[in-house]
This record gives sequence, C-alpha cells and structure tokens, in this order.
Amino acid sequence: MDYKNNIESILYFTPEILLIVFAAAVIILDLFVKNRGSQKVAYLSLIGLGFTLVAILITNSTIADGPLSLFWGMIRLDKFAVFFKVLLVLATAATILFSLRSEELDERLKGEYHALLLAVTLGMFLMASSTNLLMIFISLETVSLTSYILAGFLTHSPRSSEAAFKYITYGAVASGTMLFGLSLLFGMTGTGDLAEISQRLPEVLAAGDVTGLGLLISITFILAGIGYKIASVPFHMWSPDVYEGAPIPITAFLSVASKAAGFALFLRFFYSGFQDEGILQTVDWGFLLAVVSALTMTIGNLAALPQQNVKRLLAYSSISHGGYLLMGGVLLTPEGLGAILFYLVVYLFMNLGAFYVVVLIANESGSEMIESYRGLSSRAPLVAVAMFIFLFSLTGIPPFAGFFGKWLLFTAVISKGLYWLAFIGLLNSVVSLYYYARIIKAMYFESPDEDESFSFSNSTFALLSVFVIPTIFIGILNILYNFSDKITL
Repeated sequence: MDYKNNIESILYFTPEILLIVFAAAVIILDLFVKNRGSQKVAYLSLIGLGFTLVAILITNSTIADGPLSLFWGMIRLDKFAVFFKVLLVLATAATILFSLRSEELDERLKGEYHALLLAVTLGMFLMASSTNLLMIFISLETVSLTSYILAGFLTHSPRSSEAAFKYITYGAVASGTMLFGLSLLFGMTGTGDLAEISQRLPEVLAAGDVTGLGLLISITFILAGIGYKIASVPFHMWSPDVYEGAPIPITAFLSVASKAAGFALFLRFFYSGFQDEGILQTVDWGFLLAVVSALTMTIGNLAALPQQNVKRLLAYSSISHGGYLLMGGVLLTPEGLGAILFYLVVYLFMNLGAFYVVVLIANESGSEMIESYRGLSSRAPLVAVAMFIFLFSLTGIPPFAGFFGKWLLFTAVISKGLYWLAFIGLLNSVVSLYYYARIIKAMYFESPDEDESFSFSNSTFALLSVFVIPTIFIGILNILYNFSDKITL
C-alpha cells in the first residue's frame, strides 16, 4: 500500500475539495441572486458535480498501479471508492434535477438546500473511502447531520418537522451506540486502522486477551450505526415516517444515495476487518447478517402491503431492497461483492425513476396517494409506461434490470449453500409484486375522478428516459461486460 502524507494527499483529494468549494460558491451566489425564482444556484451545483465527476475519473487513472492510502491511512483511494463516488454524484445530480421540478421546496432557501446537498455528498464520499475508525465516525456524522436538516426542509409542514425530529432521535441513539462499539474495538486492538485491526484481532483472540462475547457486543453495536444508515431491521423504524415527511426529492436521495453510502461503509468495514477465519469461528457475524437480511426484506415487504401513500410504500420497499442487498454481504466472496455493486447501480435507476414519477404526479394532482394514479394510462400514457417499467423492475420481473440484479444476488447466495435465504428472498419478491401491482392496477384498470389529462414538457420526458433506458438495457449490458467483477476491496 502506497501511503501519502497530508500534503501529498491533497492532490488526490480533489473531488472532495471541489464539493467544498462549490458548496461555498452556492451560498455566496445565493446572496446576490435577487430573483427568488431563479435556478442559478441549482445550475451552479450541477456544474460543481460535473467538475467533481471529471476529477473522480482523473484520480481513477492515477491508481492504475494500485490503491493509495491518503492522509497517513485515514482514507483509501481505490476502484471501490471511485465506483461509489460516481454513483453518489449521479444520485445527487438526479436529486437536483428532481428539485427543479418539485413544487414543494421553499424558493427562499434554495441556496442552503443545494449547499447542503453538496455537503452531504462530501460526507458520503468519505464514508466510501474511510479506513480508520475515527474517520468512519466523522464521515457518518457529516452525512447524518446534513440529512436531518434536509429531511425537515419543508418548514411550513408539520409532517416534515416531525420527520426531522424522528430522524434526529433515532440517529443520535444509533450514532452513540456505534461510537461505543468502535471504542470497544479500538480498546481490543489498540489501533483505529482497519488493516491493522484485521491483523491484530485474530492474535488477541488466540491469546485469550479478547473474548468472543466482547467482540460480538462490539460488532453488534457497530451494526446498529451502519444498519441505521441502510435502514435494516431492527434499525429501520425511522425510515417510513422520514421518507413520508421529507420533500420527495430528498426522499429519493435518502432511499438511494444514503443507502449506497451505508453499504459502501458496511462492505469496507466488514470485508476489510473481519474476514479472517479465526474471527468467523469466534463470532459468525455472517450468519447474524443473514438473519438480519431475511427479517429486513420480510418486514419491509409485509409493512408495504397496506400502504396507500406511494412515498410511504416506496419507503418500505426501500427497506426490503436493503434486505436483498444484505444477501450479498453475508457471503464474503467476490461474487457477493459484485452482485451488491451491480444491484446498487440498477437500484439507482429504477428507484429514482419511480420517485421522479411521484414528483410529477404530486405536482399535477397535489396528492401522493395511490388513488391519484387512477387512469394515468389515459391521462399521461408515457409516464404510466415508465412507472410500469420501474415497478416491474423493482419486483424483479424479466427482462428488466431488477431481474438481473436479483438473479446475481440469488445465484451468489445459492452457490454458498444458503438455500433458505434464497428461498425467503424469492418469497418476498412474490409478496412485493402485490403492492407494486396495486399502483399498476390504478394506472391501467381504474377510471380517474377527473377527465383532465396531465401535461408534461419535453424536458420532463427526456429526464424520464434517462432512467427508463438503463432500467431496460443495463441488465443485458452487464451480461456482455460484467463491470462489477472488476472491482475488489
């Protein structure tokens, strides 16, 4: 591993520096924009993300000879980090584009809103790159604190304020619990570096200096913090209320970007520090995660069945998809890692696409309920077709991308002999078809309360196609070139 000191690391830290610079520039520009309806701050944010993406691709070319450890081992620059940074930039850019079309947001606070989006993206970058316990906690808190504000951004809405309050309450408990687990791990090994932890833990376990119970408690407490970010059971309670109360673009952002960053941290932490056979013999955390995976997908799907609010329904759906992703996390194999990475890409397009339709329908009908989708096939045929594709892909029905994502996950699980987990995942996919089909039924088989058709601009359909096309074809492309297998930890 090539270690860089603080001065040398700055050159490779360019994407994060650009996010900081443009977040400050957005605040400054907002001070001089007199027209509150102007979208200049949004466009500046998109330009900043564009420069950040270019910087990420440039830094990727510098690690052709191997990963780099920056700031004396605090963060790591490798293909894994680059993958998640690109994914997070795309999710943030999509959120900003959604926000341009959303009628919920207060025009007086656009500068703060876009600056916070760039700031939370910075925190997520650090979550994907952190290799030190202290840096892990700092990055997690950076994401959490900015997310609390964004969740309660609708200051005129009591529901949004309630969402922020619940988010803060659950987040504070989860962060404190995780910090205690990290402190226990540091006390056991005497180091905060994940690579050194993976070397010292087997030694102290073999010597009897650390008991299996102590390590189990530490891992469980750490899982509380990471599980809170990916909304896994039993740390999912905040998700439905926060998703329902937050602005729709932020709900989409939390369901995709926050979950992706959480899984980046989860994979970095457990794959780097706890893969040793001696650790697994002492604490079989893989089986523990398999149980959490099964509970997460089951509870998420069952809770989604009676929902009438589409945002809340998609919130529970997001919980269940976290369970599917955890299936790959329990395997500790390159196949499991590749399946998770590919499914995250698929999930980005199909879930953000579904939320974009929610934004469009909420703007036109003023409602987020399933009944507002009645007769959508006649009122806005192209939007109805797009929603049909997104929902069937989320279910995992071929030939859409969601099917290929679940196929890779199930195949990886079966290859490791976890047939019971694959069977539970298959049953949950069948259950999810019911509540997704309720929306499709409303769109195609129910008459609208009003005969008025919805009118959308060409730019709306252009953005919609950005999500529809990959949802249809990305699975086939992955068969031709399995990019996720090229990424290792």
